[in-house]
Amino acid sequence: MKRAEVLEQLELACRNGYALGSFSPRNTVLISAIVRAAQAQKSPVIVQMSSNEMRWFELSAKEFADAFRQRAGDAGVPVILHLDHTYDFDVIEHAVEAGFDSVMIDGSKLPFEENIALTRQVVDYAHSRDVAVEGELGNIGGADQLETGGDTSLYTVPEQALEFVERTRVDTLAVSVGTAHGVYPTANPHIDFERLSQIRDLLPDTPLVLHGGSGLPMETVRRAIRLDGRGGISKLNIATDLELIFQRVLGVQRMPNAEVVRLPADALERAIEEVQAFVEDRMRSFLFSSGKAAI
Repeated sequence: MKRAEVLEQLELACRNGYALGSFSPRNTVLISAIVRAAQAQKSPVIVQMSSNEMRWFELSAKEFADAFRQRAGDAGVPVILHLDHTYDFDVIEHAVEAGFDSVMIDGSKLPFEENIALTRQVVDYAHSRDVAVEGELGNIGGADQLETGGDTSLYTVPEQALEFVERTRVDTLAVSVGTAHGVYPTANPHIDFERLSQIRDLLPDTPLVLHGGSGLPMETVRRAIRLDGRGGISKLNIATDLELIFQRVLGVQRMPNAEVVRLPADALERAIEEVQAFVEDRMRSFLFSSGKAAI
């Protein structure tokens, strides 16, 4: 999918009050669960893998992209291949060469000017190859590091967000407003909606991304997407939930992709079906993307 097509899907989501789910299968088998869910719900969807996940599950960008094309090549609904959190330019290069539609460069732990410089380098490279780029400003940590209310010093500063987008020309922006990666220690983590609203006011045309979608309450997700009818988050990342379902169904712990694909086919199919059901539920009840593939 070309950069303009990726952005069109995100802009449609913002205008029409839904979000694209960006699901991390964390192995090549569960790509099928995500694609099947999108087909069943007639929903656009994003399949993603981060550089850390590639390392954990011993997958290269090319191996993941090849498996994606095999399972999603004729899906009949928009399916975007995205590289999630990545910190090194060479990983970006490998993903672009492998055929990813979109890449994320995460310079959020760098000083502001260094983040801008790295992100702009990736933007120049990826745009010349018709690939969309997501950047991040503010630090989206792990859920196990959250305290009540979060550390607001790590949240995205709205005025910096405007400068960041203008200077980098990044296509989408991941913002830090209280979500985190992993499993939340509280049932209803605090989200700074006022800050999110200020960012949207300053960046009305930039698709915004919310990471840490696993475990968020439905009302929180709904508010973040619709943002009082103005259109808020266009992309929501969900990863941990899928892996936990997969492990529960199969009775396994985290394992490399090469070991996963050697598990019995009937057991894998049970896991695929359960993950598919979960993804379909998120499309219907959280993302409101069901039936939106035809928009």
